[in-house]
Amino acid sequence: MQLSQARLLIVDDDVDVLSAAKLLLKRHLKHVDIEKNPEKIPFLINNGEYDIVLLDMNFTRDVSSGREGFQWLDRILDLAPRMIVIMVTAYGDVEMAVRAIKAGATDFVLKPWENEKLLQTLQKAMESRKAEDEADETARPKPADSGFIASSTSMQQVMDTAERVAPTDANILILGENGTGKTQLARHIHERSHRNDKPFVCVDLGALSETLFESELFGHVKGAFTDARDDRAGRFEEAKGGTIFLDEIGNLPIALQAKLLTVIQERRVTRVGSNRPIAVDVRLICATNRDIDQMVANRDFRQDLLYRINTIELELPPLRERPDDIAPLAEYYLKLNRKKYSRPVTSISSALIKKMQQYTWPGNIRELQHAIERAVILSQDKVLHPEDLFLKNAGPEPASATAFDLEDMEKNMIVKALKRFNGNITDAARELGLSRAALYRRLEKYGL
Repeated sequence: MQLSQARLLIVDDDVDVLSAAKLLLKRHLKHVDIEKNPEKIPFLINNGEYDIVLLDMNFTRDVSSGREGFQWLDRILDLAPRMIVIMVTAYGDVEMAVRAIKAGATDFVLKPWENEKLLQTLQKAMESRKAEDEADETARPKPADSGFIASSTSMQQVMDTAERVAPTDANILILGENGTGKTQLARHIHERSHRNDKPFVCVDLGALSETLFESELFGHVKGAFTDARDDRAGRFEEAKGGTIFLDEIGNLPIALQAKLLTVIQERRVTRVGSNRPIAVDVRLICATNRDIDQMVANRDFRQDLLYRINTIELELPPLRERPDDIAPLAEYYLKLNRKKYSRPVTSISSALIKKMQQYTWPGNIRELQHAIERAVILSQDKVLHPEDLFLKNAGPEPASATAFDLEDMEKNMIVKALKRFNGNITDAARELGLSRAALYRRLEKYGL
């Protein structure tokens, strides 16, 4: 898609910035919307069919930390995982913007921006996403090759049960520590159900405030509360005919558990501000990392709600209890990131496999995924060795290794590449797998 055909949403609490941006960009894009209140982002994303979101890093409530920007970035990518999100930040917050890219943003621009550079950033983002989409379409995995690894005996038992219940409409409760793959398992079940051509809607209940709970899950009508300027469907309605996945259900306060129970029992929702119930046909999958039975015993979780959500209970073992899965998981993420970052790494040494199998993986699969991604980015060899993988609390390491964090290592890799090519930016960028613009940004960031 060309930039001239793109639909853009700009979110910033500075009305002058919004006006200036729209004045510039409406001449170059098909459609431009502006919004001052970030609380309206979910409604706009669900109803606007945008290709790009230009998102400020800081809002009035949280002037300089960037916390709100990260929260809304996560929310946007939850609602639209393929959305192009470009962060807008002040010059002094470049490092924060780099963190945002690692969290899923496509790129960032600095305030005050140069008009030509802003347009180039938007065009480059569109071209990059088009290339990714074409590559994904060419190498799109079959459902059986979705990246959910289950080589160990304990995982095979879980997957056998999941395969048997997937074609049914039974409510499922997935238990497991953070990072064990609960969301991936829920999606795996959805893909193998008769609802796989309908939406899979994921809701992180732990991130919902009590004031937003009903509006977010059940929707609202125009005028129900301040800023409710339009009718809005809730997440249950969005999942119509498909699957709704309620993650971190153990974090739901008792008062809200009663409201959720009513919807699950009656299979109907009533939007905030309305008295007209709406029937919802959804398959329910829930997950938690907490000891739900102990919570029931402590009266922190309703027993009747537990009975409703755990017709089938699946418990994912932590990665430390399934060492047979570590090597295939590592190979999977190696292949994924080698392609993503155009790196030369092709294999993992047996010594590194042994090291990974001896590690306790407190962050489970998520930690393994990030460790392999970091190793692939930084390695210039074709094989990953033990010294390429930096793990927390993995025992004594050489002083030179433990002294580095990810940014230190990135800076040193850039310095080495520049020395190797006698300061030639083009050759150094090619060696590092970066664009010239990306390398220039890092040079500026590290003062090189």
